[in-house]
Amino acid sequence: MNEEEKIYQGKMFDPRKKELKDIKHRAHEACRRYNAMDEYDEKRLPIIREFIGEIGKTYYFQGPVQFNYGTHTFIGENFFANFNLMVMDDARVYIGDNVCFGPNVSLMATNHPLIAEERVGLDKDGNTTMAEFAEEIHIGDNVWLACNVVVLGGVRIGNGAVIGAGSVVTKDIPDNYLAFGNPCRPVRPIGAEDSRRDLILEEDLEHFSFNRK
Repeated sequence: MNEEEKIYQGKMFDPRKKELKDIKHRAHEACRRYNAMDEYDEKRLPIIREFIGEIGKTYYFQGPVQFNYGTHTFIGENFFANFNLMVMDDARVYIGDNVCFGPNVSLMATNHPLIAEERVGLDKDGNTTMAEFAEEIHIGDNVWLACNVVVLGGVRIGNGAVIGAGSVVTKDIPDNYLAFGNPCRPVRPIGAEDSRRDLILEEDLEHFSFNRK
C-alpha cells in the first residue's frame, strides 16, 4: 500500500515520503504563482484547475490561497473564497454548490498522534519520521463559513448551514442551522425571520432575484 492509499484507508502515513511531497509540491507551486498574480489577470483563475481534484465551472478565490495537496479537494458549482483560505487536504475534502467562505477560513483534514513518541522521530540516517492520520471533511450545498472559521477533520456540515465568525467546528452541524462557538455548536434553525430582503433597494430587486433560484 503506498502512502496516498494509506491516507484514504484512514491509516497512519508519513507526509515526508517523496511520493506525497511531490504531490504537495505541485499544489504549493501553483498556489505561489496564483498568489503572485494580479486578481484581474485572466490567466490567474485557471491555475486552480492545475492542481484541484475537481471544481465547478464558476468559482473565485480572492487569494492568497494555500492547498496542501489540492488533488484531494472536490468543489461544486459557484464557489467563493475570501482572503487567506487554507486547505490542509491530506484526507479528501468535499465542498458542495453555492458555498461561500469568509476571510481566514481553514479546513484541517489532517491530524497527528497525541503521544509524542508516536508523532515524530529520527531514523538511523538522521531523517525525520513523522506520523499523520487524516479524516475527510464534507461541506454541503449553500453553506456559508464566516471569517476565521476552522473546520477539523471528520466533520460534516449540512446543507444551508451558517457557521459564525471565529468558530472551531469539531462535530457535525445539521442542515439549515446557525452554529457558532469554540467548540462550534448548533444554536438554532435558520428561518423566515432571518430574511434581510427589506435591505434590497427597488432598483436591485431583479438583480438579487437570482439568489432565490
